[in-house]
Amino acid sequence: MALVEPYTVSVTDNKLSQLYQKLSISTFPDELDNAGWDYGAPLADIQRLTKYWKEQYDWRKHEAEINRLPQYKTPIEVDKFGTVDVHFVHQKSNVEAAIPLLFVHGWPGSFLEVTKVLPLLTSPPAGSPNPAFHVVAPSLPNFGFSSAIRQRGFSLGQYAETFQKLMQRLGYTQYVTQGGDWGMMITRIMSLLYPTSLRACHINLIRGHAPSLFSQPWLYLQSLFGRQSERDQTAHRRTGWFLQEGSGYRHEQATKPQTLGYALEDSPVGLLAWIYEKLHDWTDGYPWTDDEILTWVSIYVFSEAGPAASLGIYYEASRDQKLGRGRSEMWIPLVKLGLSYFPKDLTVVPKSYGRTLGPVVFESEKERGGHFAAWECPEELVGDLRKMFGKKGGAAGCVEGKSGFEGW
Repeated sequence: MALVEPYTVSVTDNKLSQLYQKLSISTFPDELDNAGWDYGAPLADIQRLTKYWKEQYDWRKHEAEINRLPQYKTPIEVDKFGTVDVHFVHQKSNVEAAIPLLFVHGWPGSFLEVTKVLPLLTSPPAGSPNPAFHVVAPSLPNFGFSSAIRQRGFSLGQYAETFQKLMQRLGYTQYVTQGGDWGMMITRIMSLLYPTSLRACHINLIRGHAPSLFSQPWLYLQSLFGRQSERDQTAHRRTGWFLQEGSGYRHEQATKPQTLGYALEDSPVGLLAWIYEKLHDWTDGYPWTDDEILTWVSIYVFSEAGPAASLGIYYEASRDQKLGRGRSEMWIPLVKLGLSYFPKDLTVVPKSYGRTLGPVVFESEKERGGHFAAWECPEELVGDLRKMFGKKGGAAGCVEGKSGFEGW
């Protein structure tokens, strides 16, 4: 524990001045009449947000709010990559038998996504039937206030190694995980590599594939002869929309991240538009405030590695044939799996697809919610974790000596 140091976010006045200077000389493109959201982030929205960012948004206020979170940094040795300084939130419960939970974010999110679920997970009311959790929420290397990676090849296996070593350093020899977006893929690879430590994995982005006759014959027959539900039809439309209209960013970030990086690094307005579009399109009508949007974007502006660095994971994970994106979407044994389906996530698949991922012990279909479940629908996400790890849940008692309850 001596290697773990408290951390306070403290953006320099010089960085703030540089941001305001760039905002003050920003120029904007023209926009077609009645373009709406079809062409991307609307001009009026970006102009409004830029003006607010420059004239009224108070980073110091939000920085102080962020610093109410218990934050730390620690150096982690990653095989062949040397030392990576990992920033993380670590909120312990007052319940001694609380379940250690690793919460892993994705892009364009950050460690901030844990904010709303943190008190719900760590502090259930006395006498509550809900389990308590010790929560660890790191910034991915190349994101937030973790350090930059300077070598090629830092893929999902390296992220998995980093967070496994982080949990071990904090004294959590066994733990559970929750993840969406890259958090889903990273924790899935952790399930593959460290099944004696990671005892159960809950995800809210499900990227399974159709069951096959040879690997999942019963699921295959069920899907072959079962009727497609209204929910499955809606899911198919949502997935089709994403693949046809919403996934261009992914191809660019996975093929030429350096080229795109110049624009995101140099132009805060460009970065704002790039992220704001995703916050709008990937949620289920969530009423983002201007302050929320600008705080999420500011984490990238002021990140230790810079906003361009966050794109590297797309390039590396798409080329990793052993522990890349594809492997995270295949069957992984030994680790109990929980699935929460939110209707406005990027891809929504039939349940039979999700069941090809591993030994599923919990499933939930939601009426609302999108890609950023912990932010949009914190009570829904926490409710699912409570059910999965509660006394009657499919993952009850999976961590030795850490039931989530006193005296049970």
